[in-house]
Amino acid sequence: MSGHLITIFGGSGFIGRHLVGRLAAKGYQIRLAVRDPESATQLMTQGNVGQIVGFKTNVRDQRSVEKAVAGADIVINLVGILYEKGAQNFGRIHVDAAERIAAAAKAAGATQLIHMSALGASREHEAGYARSKAVGEELAAKEFPGATILRPSVVFGRDDDFFNRFASILSLAPVFPLSDGGKSKMQPIWVEDLEDAIVRIIETPAQQGKVWELTGPDAYSFHELVQKVLDFTGRKCLLVPVPSSLMSVMAIFMNLAPGRPQLTPDQVKLLKTDNVASGRYPNLKDLGIVPATIDAVVPEYLTRYKRGGGLQSATVS
Repeated sequence: MSGHLITIFGGSGFIGRHLVGRLAAKGYQIRLAVRDPESATQLMTQGNVGQIVGFKTNVRDQRSVEKAVAGADIVINLVGILYEKGAQNFGRIHVDAAERIAAAAKAAGATQLIHMSALGASREHEAGYARSKAVGEELAAKEFPGATILRPSVVFGRDDDFFNRFASILSLAPVFPLSDGGKSKMQPIWVEDLEDAIVRIIETPAQQGKVWELTGPDAYSFHELVQKVLDFTGRKCLLVPVPSSLMSVMAIFMNLAPGRPQLTPDQVKLLKTDNVASGRYPNLKDLGIVPATIDAVVPEYLTRYKRGGGLQSATVS
């Protein structure tokens, strides 16, 4: 049993849900700093009694963050948003919160800070998401010298919000627009490989304090990824190239709809550029991890999007 306390901000999200069980099995005490502790209730069963606890935290409040990191040996910041709504904007979540968490972790005496950024983060990027991620990781490293910065590509897994989302849309839509034909490339990484990387970094001092580019083994165009979803689910849909300028206009109206938008203007900007590893930073190979391919993982969990849920109907004679 490790006995070390790890505070995880955003631990009830997609990546956090997978990471918690992995860390609990290693014997770490885990404090989940989340807005709604009830959202962490189901995660508590992944450890022994009292090993995993939810801790109500507002990352926009200094005092709340300080309480969440008090006594923690390791702090992991997984907080992030894909689109802006009201008070939840990129500046407050990716920049201000990143700086606040890093400063509080340092002041609390934590020995490690692991900060989740994103592949393609750049101050020069046209998309606000990528720019805010770049500023956030800079501030995290400034406030906590020796912080580990993770830059994963799109993350996939059974309960992901990428392949599942497109499979759901493509199961109903007769036509699907591709911004500029879907030429931009990305290197999706399996969530289990990402979690494995985080655990190895935590437990290997020589690998800490670096910037990591964490990707899958293959680069695909967005068009190719959408086509894979169609192939995996046995669905038919007309993929139509649309100029990014027109997609931006469409996204403006989609973004005005209540609830989660299907597309935002900022996401259209993200799709204008490739999102692949630069090769300038260490990757999964440096951690001894052989990444899983999309073909080896995704078809199994997209089966439910096939007609009839993937179940062969019985033959009636």
